[in-house]
Amino acid sequence: MTGEPREAGGLVEPAESRGAAEPGASAVADGSASVTPLEQALHAARALVLADLMASEVAQADVVSLVEESLSQRRWWVEQWPEGADFLAGLVAQDVQDALLERQGRWPLCPACGSGDPHALDVEPELGPDPHWVCHEAGIDVAPVGHLGHALGGNTSA
Repeated sequence: MTGEPREAGGLVEPAESRGAAEPGASAVADGSASVTPLEQALHAARALVLADLMASEVAQADVVSLVEESLSQRRWWVEQWPEGADFLAGLVAQDVQDALLERQGRWPLCPACGSGDPHALDVEPELGPDPHWVCHEAGIDVAPVGHLGHALGGNTSA
């Protein structure tokens, strides 16, 4: 039966794609590929940053492309330094923040400071696990990356 399509989870899978797992993925008993720790970390970082972009209502297609561009660059980085996988969410958030500053302006704006000039939050730690959005003007931790929706008054969660 080699070369014939087969049904996989309700979809017809071409024969030539079977067994073409991503490098580093291991095969599971049913022949599917498992998700590597690298892929898990990349997916988690994507989900957290997208949640914050959605919460602040700036998740348009061109902005989501910035997330994907950052993930592509950070994939290489974490392949070189696997111990850095826990730092991906904060780094991707910073990458997107920097790219948005060049294109559209500051993001995310601080929801805690009601007066004065609008200002962006910063990611702390700059390189470390468990990144948070912080307001340096008020000296407060606003929200973990991925949970900005709670600080903005929404019910968005990652």
